[in-house]
Amino acid sequence: MISCATRRPSSLDTVGTQRLPQRSLFSKRPRVSNPSVAVIIVSYNVREELDACLTSFVGHTHPFQTTVTVVDNASTDGTPEMLRQKWPGVQLIEAGQNLGFARANNIGIRATRSEFVLLLNPDTIVPPGSIQWLVRGLGAHPNAAAAGPRLHDERGFPELSFGWTISPLGELRQKLVGGLLRRKFRPVVRLVDRWSRAPGEREWLSGAALLVRRADLEAVNLLDERYFMYTEDVDLCVALRRRGRKILYVPQSEVVHLRGRSAGRNAATDQRRRRSHIAYYEKHHPAWAPLLRLYLRVVRHYTD
Repeated sequence: MISCATRRPSSLDTVGTQRLPQRSLFSKRPRVSNPSVAVIIVSYNVREELDACLTSFVGHTHPFQTTVTVVDNASTDGTPEMLRQKWPGVQLIEAGQNLGFARANNIGIRATRSEFVLLLNPDTIVPPGSIQWLVRGLGAHPNAAAAGPRLHDERGFPELSFGWTISPLGELRQKLVGGLLRRKFRPVVRLVDRWSRAPGEREWLSGAALLVRRADLEAVNLLDERYFMYTEDVDLCVALRRRGRKILYVPQSEVVHLRGRSAGRNAATDQRRRRSHIAYYEKHHPAWAPLLRLYLRVVRHYTD
């Protein structure tokens, strides 16, 4: 079991469903089997970032048998050619068009066979040992469906890669904390840094680096393809938790996230983010969906 603090927490000491634990995820390294891992990466015009990502972890996942599959969403920057030339051991699936994140990931998942599946963004750098920590963390907790690492940028600044499930109240808290974090408001930076170093259960974890048991993925029919990009990771975690499964945060595993490198090159990013946002509310909070549409129209009017 993951230990939790015994003191009474304040509202700022909790995020997600559990108190922040004060001890390490493991009192000692657990003895677990060596499950196979399929790493799935979706690429879209990220040749340089993808090359750096693969360089950071390919060949460094011992003792776990690992395959790597890249599903390319019709990149025009030479990504497929780079993979064929530099990474012949990587399985390349060319989608032929931009299918989005969820659908392309599902193609990669269905094309592989492994006990664990690691969904990984191409704009990440995976330090040595990070995948091993994730696999051992998830393997040590059979009641958990997924596990994610501590994400931070290239300077070590923490990312709020977990939080409260999307809802009007949850988003208010997430946006408040996230906004102050981006502005580097010191008390919030210290708070998020403390959160980001505390292992335990979370309500959701970022899909930038998310390890999931294949059996659990198949039980919820993989990622919901109504989300072209964004929000599909929260939706997946909600589906897993509804089956009584846990979502583990394993900060001993750290991954550098060069956030938004690929999305920033896509002119339709904001529009797709809004569509995914609305789709999530239509699925999980239908009564709030009309108000969300109105709010997004107002925000768009004053920011365009």
